[in-house]
Amino acid sequence: MTHITVSRVKKLTLSYLLLVLAAMFAACNQSAGKKDTGEYSEEFLKIQHKAEDKFGHNAIKAGHDYLDSAFSKLKHPTVNDRFRYYALKYVYFQKTLRDFDSAMLYADSMLALANKSVNPKQYSMNYAEANFARGDSFFELKQFNDAYQAYYQGYLTGKNYLNLAALCDYTYRMGMIMYKKGHYKLAANYFKDSYHQISEEARTFDRGFPGFYRRQELLDNIAISYKHNNEADSAIKYFDIALKFINDNAPLFPDRKRDMDMARGVVYGNKAEIYMQTKQFNNAIDLLKKSIAINMQPGFDNRDAELSEIKLGQIYLDIHASDSLINLLGNIRKQLDTVANADAEADYNRLLGNLYVQRNDLKLAINHIQRYNLMKDSIIKRSALLMESDVNQQLANYEKQHEIDKLSNSSKLQTIYLYVSIFFALMAVIIVFLVYRNFKRSRQEVKTINVLNKQINEQNYNLEKALKEINTSSQEKDRILRAVAHDLRNPIGGIASLTTIMAEEDYSEEQKEMINLVKETSFNSLELINEILEATNLNSVELHPEPTEINGLLSNSVELLKFKAAEKGQEIILEPLDKQIELVISREKIWRVVSNLITNAIKFSPTGGTIQVKAFEFEDHKIVIAVKDNGIGIPDKMKDQIFNMFTSAQRPGTAGEKSFGLGLSICRQIMEKHHGKIWFESDVDKGTTFFISLPLILAGVHGGSNTAQKFSEPTA
Repeated sequence: MTHITVSRVKKLTLSYLLLVLAAMFAACNQSAGKKDTGEYSEEFLKIQHKAEDKFGHNAIKAGHDYLDSAFSKLKHPTVNDRFRYYALKYVYFQKTLRDFDSAMLYADSMLALANKSVNPKQYSMNYAEANFARGDSFFELKQFNDAYQAYYQGYLTGKNYLNLAALCDYTYRMGMIMYKKGHYKLAANYFKDSYHQISEEARTFDRGFPGFYRRQELLDNIAISYKHNNEADSAIKYFDIALKFINDNAPLFPDRKRDMDMARGVVYGNKAEIYMQTKQFNNAIDLLKKSIAINMQPGFDNRDAELSEIKLGQIYLDIHASDSLINLLGNIRKQLDTVANADAEADYNRLLGNLYVQRNDLKLAINHIQRYNLMKDSIIKRSALLMESDVNQQLANYEKQHEIDKLSNSSKLQTIYLYVSIFFALMAVIIVFLVYRNFKRSRQEVKTINVLNKQINEQNYNLEKALKEINTSSQEKDRILRAVAHDLRNPIGGIASLTTIMAEEDYSEEQKEMINLVKETSFNSLELINEILEATNLNSVELHPEPTEINGLLSNSVELLKFKAAEKGQEIILEPLDKQIELVISREKIWRVVSNLITNAIKFSPTGGTIQVKAFEFEDHKIVIAVKDNGIGIPDKMKDQIFNMFTSAQRPGTAGEKSFGLGLSICRQIMEKHHGKIWFESDVDKGTTFFISLPLILAGVHGGSNTAQKFSEPTA
């Protein structure tokens, strides 16, 4: 018996569920991580290397468990990462556990992920590999038509994309099929083609250990095919080439010693059959013992070791070494009870039956030979479907169907082109008709347009005149306001000074109350006059920007207003920038804006409240300053009026403080002159947060943000 590896997988209806889960996982992950470029992530390559290192050191279960654990912690796996994870799981269940049902699930998952490839190269590689895995599954399930179709899909992808990896995998599988059908010469030719293709691919792409392992397997398979075709010299030649190839490459893969030894063991066992055919029993026994010693180890290819033991048993039978045969059969029996092997089980009974024939114990001999015949009939029946199937005809049918599909698609395209041509022809006729009709109407429409243009020009002139008058009126209003405010400031200032002095004189309580009332009214009037003067002068006054350190400006504003906050039992908390940044701004004006916002927060916050002042860099190169209170908030009906001059939205503070409605209007004018913005967020009875933003480019700073804050900044 010979040893040739063929993937064995079994398909379940549960594969559909795994496909859906894989697709959902891919969709969620695609939006979360980095852009997928079609390559493996560095994190996954480390996981794969460590898992394969465990596999190579015969810690297969540990390697599988590590793979599952490490992959589950991978935050943003790429399509290739997930594909290779499923491929490794497929190999584990297929080759190690021989659990074909589970392996089929992972083969289907590989196909689902191949369809999510991000570039043609990735698609051709993964789609072909997934189809070959599925084909191997169908093959072992004796569903040969489905297997050939899957193989053909993989071959077609490789051919269309000039994918040598796919083509050599295809010819490898065709060789395996021809071998199983007994067409050994044809099988050898397929294996040779596959070997030359993978060797050609190795010039530009290194598959690493899997590529090496496939090449040595192909050399072994070529030799086996020649052996079955009774070409002993060619078989010996290729077995020797395979062993030399393994020994020459062993130093390149020091961590895969187990796999190297296992490959040698397989070649030893296969080569021994040549010596058995030529009656060179001593050479055959030596090679078989070396093969058995290697592959009988735990975690090695125990099934191959059992087959080698059967070959050794046949030699002992032929040379009448009964004692050696009895000891060997005892060992085989123990091993078959642990590792099931239908072929070895049948031949075990054959050897035991023939041994009893030599001892003239015909009753026991017949019993074991009958068991052998029953088992062999079962094996032959399982192989009958393969022998009945015509793979060449199946592949020819798929090729013809592919050509029919191409012609059908071409015909559909031609039909679409025809419809498109007819559509454009009709559109051209309609356009010509519309042009002709519009040409006839154009003269009248030109006259109408000229009249309308004349009316529009007159309206534009009137609008410009009205706008000019409005600007003049606005300037006149500002001039009158400034004049009135200026003329009122001196007498009211005098009244304020006089009442301040009088309040300190010796008057009755009633008189002092009247004097203090006049004093307070005078100071309120002076504050209003100052705000009116500032509001009317702001547009005409030029800014005097200077380098200003933001943290220092905020600290100064907060320190000056802490005493005012303390009068209401309030606390001001400052969170400055995490580094010093200078902006070229008008220090006095921006200080006025910040102080005004803090003053408003004090005014409209309850006694004992907290006011937060925070500065941070925003993600689009801006410095943002936020002043947050937990006060009475701003009702929705007032929000649109907050920044208007002499707004009707002014309200007294929580302690009855006076409000004139000019401060926020002044703040907005200052921010606009700095090319900045001011806006707010507010909830009634929960508080208000005012924001101002200044562009970093004013100071020539080009740094990324270090705090990604979330807030609703207006675009206008």
